[in-house]
This record gives sequence, C-alpha cells and structure tokens, in this order.
Amino acid sequence: MARKMKSRRICREPQVSSFAPQGVKEQEQVILTVDEYETIRLVDYEGWTHEQCAAHMDVSRATVTEIYEAARHKLADMLVNGKHLSISGGAYRLCSGAGEKCGKQNTCPAASRCGKCADADGKKENEEQEKHPVTVQSFLKKLQDQERK
Repeated sequence: MARKMKSRRICREPQVSSFAPQGVKEQEQVILTVDEYETIRLVDYEGWTHEQCAAHMDVSRATVTEIYEAARHKLADMLVNGKHLSISGGAYRLCSGAGEKCGKQNTCPAASRCGKCADADGKKENEEQEKHPVTVQSFLKKLQDQERK
C-alpha cells in the first residue's frame, strides 16, 4: 500500500488561477496543482535550487524534482498545444507566515521591498535578491520570451 502523500508548504495561492489561449474555441484543459505552481515559482522565477525549494516546501529534493518535471511538462503541453491552464488542487498547506524562510514577503504589493518583510529573527530572506509578486501570466510571458530567443 502506498503511503499517504505529504502536504507541501506554500506561502500563498496564485493570484490568477486560469489562463486560456485566444482564438481557440474548444479547449482541452491542463491542470497545474498549486504545489506544482509553487515549485515553478521558486525554481524558475525566484532562481532557487531544488535543495532550497525542498527545504522551503518541507519535502525532499527528489520530490521537488518530480514536482518540477511534472509541472514543466504540463506548461509545455499547454503552450505547444494551445490548451487552457487551470491552477488548483494538490497536496499543499499554507504556511503560517512566522519565521523559517516564509516567503510571505512575496505578497507585498510594493515593487521593491517595503522593509517589513522579514522572518521572526528580523532577517530578510534572500537579502541579495529583490522579491516581487509573481503571477502565472508573468511567468508564461518569461517562458515565451525565452523560447523566441
């Protein structure tokens, strides 16, 4: 018997949960789970290693790699085949926002750090990197721009 899937810690749910290509009448749907979205956000958008992402999401590095590969395959299917993308479900839990590299600062609406985003010790996570809110739209645009190069 397979063991129960461990929930993955995420900092926030996506701001936008659905995308559809223009000009396509009948759309097949690709469902990206929230934990897959979080992995894509952390690894591709924030530039974290799989090891950093694993520690943050409270899972093993191998699990992050599996989640990441599944998510990239789904995004490629959506882009190449013009499918509708929906972000929902998955085995996740929202973090409390207290300490331990929370990442809640990504919900700060300011374009640059507001100075209030810090962990329980007052230390800002990844101080060398500026954190900005991310949407799936901005991520998909970044992927499309990379493919054009």
